[in-house]
Amino acid sequence: MQSKNDLPIQRCIKGEPLEALSDVDLLAVLIGSGVKGKNVMECAFYVIEQFGGMNGIYQAGIRELAHTNGVGFVKAIRIKAALELGRRLIVPKNYEGTLDSPRMVWEFIVGQIACNKQEEFWALILDNKNRLLKKTRVSIGTISEAIVHPREVFRDAIREAASSIIIAHNHPSGMLKPSVNDIEITRRVAQAGAIVGIQLLDHVIVTDNDYLSLRETDEKLFLA
Repeated sequence: MQSKNDLPIQRCIKGEPLEALSDVDLLAVLIGSGVKGKNVMECAFYVIEQFGGMNGIYQAGIRELAHTNGVGFVKAIRIKAALELGRRLIVPKNYEGTLDSPRMVWEFIVGQIACNKQEEFWALILDNKNRLLKKTRVSIGTISEAIVHPREVFRDAIREAASSIIIAHNHPSGMLKPSVNDIEITRRVAQAGAIVGIQLLDHVIVTDNDYLSLRETDEKLFLA
């Protein structure tokens, strides 16, 4: 029988599924033990509060995390290692399918740019059957925009003799509405693609939980 004072590990041993644990519970498992004046649950709650949630912990450096009361270097490395394992689980190492829908693009790229505080702009370089030849990070921007030039977008696509590309970038704000800059970049890249003979298939805006296809939103942007 479980007690309200049971720690997360004890609760799981008694049959509670991991999926039922809160963020504080899971972090307490990684921290393992408390410090003088704080038990492990209080330490976990404090860390989450200090960094504003798990995304903040993911973004924090190891030293920054280690200097938090109740953590230290060993526990900080343990926490960051667990988060890195989770990231690797959702980042495809080798992708052999076709990227032929915005949903598939989102599923492919979200693990790479999830939780990022800055915009990252990627080009997915495809063959004539929409199979991935290469993915390229074109730029890293500010919290509000990535600086993108068509020359950088098509550099690797030309080298790979690509048939088409899909461009994608994240919105750290979580909002999917395209900005004026997003629309202008789409138009410029589509026009450049027409010149070099490499079609822009789509521009997908990505958040941690959803996506938006600019082709589905405004087909005219892709008419060079």
